[in-house]
Amino acid sequence: MTRTKGFDGLLLGAATVAMGLIAGTFYIFGCAVMPALARSGDRTYIEVMQNINDVIQNPVFFLSFVGALVLTGVAAWRVRSRAGVRRWVWAALALYVLAFALTGVLHIPLNDALAAAGPPARIADPAKVRADFEDPWVAWNVVRAVLCTLACACLTRALLTRACGSGRG
Repeated sequence: MTRTKGFDGLLLGAATVAMGLIAGTFYIFGCAVMPALARSGDRTYIEVMQNINDVIQNPVFFLSFVGALVLTGVAAWRVRSRAGVRRWVWAALALYVLAFALTGVLHIPLNDALAAAGPPARIADPAKVRADFEDPWVAWNVVRAVLCTLACACLTRALLTRACGSGRG
């Protein structure tokens, strides 16, 4: 195995791990965090989501969130001449670009609007603030989780194809 092929394998593995972490993050929001918060009163819901939106902006999350994009993009470029692997990595990249775009176009503006509402104790109509936020955020998070899970599956398939030697193209 040449150093280049070894590096490509490590790169593809790192992309898969990063994608799995992000898929898991969105998955856990979809099946545990948001359903648990749905049981809360409006002010509690708003306060907790404001806190989550604040603390999730940290280097560890960003390393995975941006890292999944960068690592998958670089891996897609590096395996461009290996047909068997290439299609799976490019599919993963396309799926994650959609999920990444959803975050920027839908989730971040919703999070920003929730933060702009101010401290929950001072919000005149917390039910409206929550209603404007909750349903679209939850629905699009499910889409984002599915896209990331499919991207992770594609990267896993690329790793398996590469390991079986059918991705030499």
